[in-house]
Amino acid sequence: MKYISTLPVIAFAAMLAACVSAPTDQSKKTDAVRIGFSMDTLKEERWQRDRDLFVSRAKELGAEVLVQSANGDDAVQLQQAENLLSQGVDVLVVVPHNAEVAASIVEAARRQRVPVLSYDRLIRNSDVDLYISFDNIKVGELQARYLFERAPRGNYVLIGGAPTDNNAQMLREGQLKILQPAVDRGDIKIVANQWAKDWQASEALKIAENALTQARNDVVAMVVSNDGTAGGAIQALEEQKLAGSVLVSGQDADLAALQRIVENKQSMTVYKPIDKLARRAAEAAVSLARREPPGATSTVANGRKDVPSILLEPIAVDKNNIAETIIKDGFHKREDIYRQR
Repeated sequence: MKYISTLPVIAFAAMLAACVSAPTDQSKKTDAVRIGFSMDTLKEERWQRDRDLFVSRAKELGAEVLVQSANGDDAVQLQQAENLLSQGVDVLVVVPHNAEVAASIVEAARRQRVPVLSYDRLIRNSDVDLYISFDNIKVGELQARYLFERAPRGNYVLIGGAPTDNNAQMLREGQLKILQPAVDRGDIKIVANQWAKDWQASEALKIAENALTQARNDVVAMVVSNDGTAGGAIQALEEQKLAGSVLVSGQDADLAALQRIVENKQSMTVYKPIDKLARRAAEAAVSLARREPPGATSTVANGRKDVPSILLEPIAVDKNNIAETIIKDGFHKREDIYRQR
């Protein structure tokens, strides 16, 4: 009788088992979402919070986050974004330094069929998939309305953020919605209307100093677009012993700004619960990576398309409601704001 070896059969079965198990392992790998997070900067307290909260929520959802910070350099941000794409991320989340230049990041992602989420700042003239932020026009309205209700007449100074940041433009749009009718009536006069490069406090300081000199210190309000630049403006006011007598707005609820508010040096800030923004963005990023609807509730025009958007509500905060907003949410501690020991 002819003998047939069983070794080839065993080998074939082993090969078949390997072939069957391989797709299962691969499917597990593709289920683990990798998120590339390209950030303009991490120099400010606010952006460090965004990063930490975003990463934390993403991990809860089983996603891995690769974070890169460009320190305000467009070329570096593009290079870092391309590096993230080369690492095989499933979705790219971008906080653009320059709203126009960042369109090239979207193009690079499109070539690799990777969806892009524009975080907090809208990327202009691009085919970006989703925009998530607070309603920045509303933020500008809150800032201007707060000051105008308390100083309906007199000279105003407007200090915007980075002119390359679409958010800064939207803030100014909201501010002028409130102020322009009073300007047209002659009730208020805008004696300075300038932009602080890269949201730098030092730029705001120079703008405020020049405005005070030109107006001979006859200024009733400074509509300043965020807390960092508000710090620069207040420094100029302190030099002229005007801190506390001139109304100053801000945004972001930075600890230093809240300390100035309770000391009556800064009038208000706009609180944007970063926890809600970062967590919602992480959830939307995972949905985009899995090609699921991210839950957009509106659209915002970016010059090329109406971008599906998720816009959250900002909150005006002054010394009267810090406890029920900032402290209650655990955004900052009471003892830190009031410098209690």
